[in-house]
Amino acid sequence: MPEGDTVFRTAAKLREALVGKTLTRCDVRVPRYATVDLTGHTVDEVLTRGKHLFIRVGPASIHSHLKMDGAWVIGRVRSAPHKVRIVLETDGARASGVDLGVLEILDRATDTDVVAHLGPDLLGPDWSAETATANLMADPDRPLAETLLDQRVMAGVGNVYANELCFVFGLRPGTAVAEVADPHRLVSRAQQMLWANRLRLNRTTTGDTRPGRDVWVYGRAGLPCRRCGTVVETDRSGDRVTFWCPSCQR
Repeated sequence: MPEGDTVFRTAAKLREALVGKTLTRCDVRVPRYATVDLTGHTVDEVLTRGKHLFIRVGPASIHSHLKMDGAWVIGRVRSAPHKVRIVLETDGARASGVDLGVLEILDRATDTDVVAHLGPDLLGPDWSAETATANLMADPDRPLAETLLDQRVMAGVGNVYANELCFVFGLRPGTAVAEVADPHRLVSRAQQMLWANRLRLNRTTTGDTRPGRDVWVYGRAGLPCRRCGTVVETDRSGDRVTFWCPSCQR
């Protein structure tokens, strides 16, 4: 599933292509909203809240969530036509929502009600390390990686960052949150990681953007730990795959 920084970049692309322009075509290919036509209205803004994206057009707000495989594509779409959920066109641009996990047309005045349950946005103006810390520690017996992935704690962390944060703080993904020695530092590091990558196409958590050197443990099962050389282990039995170094993470 895309992380918050991916959604942030997607919103930036949509702003450049659509904001301030009048729609000449609006084709919504979701049965519930198939009769919605926003042609003739101006795209006023594109905003994000965690992994959620809103395109505000006239009286409406197009709310989408990429989930596992979704994307917004500017220009030509190379995917199969049946995967396109919505097409927005202006005189000079075309944006297509492909394989979107969520697509709905909301009343603009109340559109953010659907994300009111989320914790502070790691890349948003509402970011609060203090609130995120309190949310993180609310259930001290809960596994750390699972808690980091809970968008009610803080909005934007996906599986890559959850695993990488566990490595950076020397804790295995299944460790209880109570074992985090400095939770404020952990949520602050999460925000720093996403912020540093918000405009990068090649995400890095190691500080090295070279291919194959960009992450510590995520996706590196069976390979040597970059820090100590111990073979990285993985667990694929749960809802999310986890990775860790048995020597560096207690």
